[in-house]
Amino acid sequence: MPNLPDRPRRLRSTPVIRRMVAETTVAPRQLILPAFVAEGLTEPRPISSMPGVDQHSLDSIRKLAADSAAAGLAGIMLFGVPLTAKKDATGSQALADDGILNVAIEAVRAEVGDDLLVMTDVCLDEFTDHGHCGVLTADGVVDNDTTLDLYARMAVLHAQAGAHVVGPSGMMDGQVGALRTALDAAGHTDTTILAYSAKYSSAYYGPFREAVGSSLQGDRKTYQQDLGNSREALREVRLDLEQGADIVMIKPALSYLDVIARVADSVDVPVAAYNISGEYAMIEASAERGWIDRDAAITETLTSIRRAGADIILSYWALEYATRPELQR
Repeated sequence: MPNLPDRPRRLRSTPVIRRMVAETTVAPRQLILPAFVAEGLTEPRPISSMPGVDQHSLDSIRKLAADSAAAGLAGIMLFGVPLTAKKDATGSQALADDGILNVAIEAVRAEVGDDLLVMTDVCLDEFTDHGHCGVLTADGVVDNDTTLDLYARMAVLHAQAGAHVVGPSGMMDGQVGALRTALDAAGHTDTTILAYSAKYSSAYYGPFREAVGSSLQGDRKTYQQDLGNSREALREVRLDLEQGADIVMIKPALSYLDVIARVADSVDVPVAAYNISGEYAMIEASAERGWIDRDAAITETLTSIRRAGADIILSYWALEYATRPELQR
């Protein structure tokens, strides 16, 4: 028998010892639940491509937020879904006082107070009839600077309605600086900016587009990042930090674990990652067919994102994970 004084397997021999020496864990306090609230609903409406996830009414989104607070989650990220008939070229419902997202922010904040971070998506794709993240020029190109003005106004409205955190997600150049300037001028100096700093053009957004009723034709490759680039992500992160970002985020998560790691090694602010709809749907569909162990896959997925360097994870499994101790290592 060989002499093996160093036997790493000794530290794997029982569940207790494995838990004791685990280098990476995922706690509910590190998780954020993305949630959709749709105008005109009186009860939740299932999203077919995201089993277990619904579009919510104002009443059910309040309950979801209360449940999230009780479970110890960090926050809830709100996405608004207006009536299709109200969508237009400029996404005007994003700035309407009675727009679904603005109304939902106020309702959720009234429900949870400071027990749960109320977080908001600052983008126009849910509100435009063309489905792009900003207004378009006559040539059909996203007008970066005009869009920035609308984002800034959205962020101020969200802060006034009670949002703790705003998340500019459109990948417009200068979006963080525009929000920080507008928020500070309006007296919302404590409102946190979660910057979608490295948001890639991805095939995994499909189920999300169903969830928000997106009208997009074509793609967003002219403003979202190219999948082959990682140095570019570091540049985008640096620019967002210079403009006042408090937290930087990488989206999607699983196909870009290397980017999460590179960003985490290069910054001194919290790093978030979005475990997006397509990643969720792949596992749910595979588990439904009996091809994989669903519970084990959820735990492994969230752990891998944390192990890559993310301090915070946005995930559609957040509430389930927090309320099922058997998923937690």
